[in-house]
Amino acid sequence: PRVELAWAMKAHQHAQVYFNLISSVDPKFLKLTKVDDQIYGEFRKTFRDLKIDVLDPEELKSEPAKEKWRPFCLRFEGVVEDFNYGTLLRLDCRKDYTEENTIFG
Repeated sequence: PRVELAWAMKAHQHAQVYFNLISSVDPKFLKLTKVDDQIYGEFRKTFRDLKIDVLDPEELKSEPAKEKWRPFCLRFEGVVEDFNYGTLLRLDCRKDYTEENTIFG
């Protein structure tokens, strides 16, 4: 439980930093890593039909979803620092981080 709490706190801190960043910079100019375009390209190849404006938790956490997400993440081992960290996601991108609108993925 203590380790999970530490991860959750770190994820919350990252979420605050990234939310401030994406709120203050035009997204077309925002680069979070040197390989953002590669990550997005691979993401869209793997998850062609995944809606990203309003997320369905089942598409992230179900067993079939996990079977796709794990190999996707492993492609970036050694390419992206902390490639395997969880993150807090807003379920609806138009809303703020709240308990009801946030999922740990």
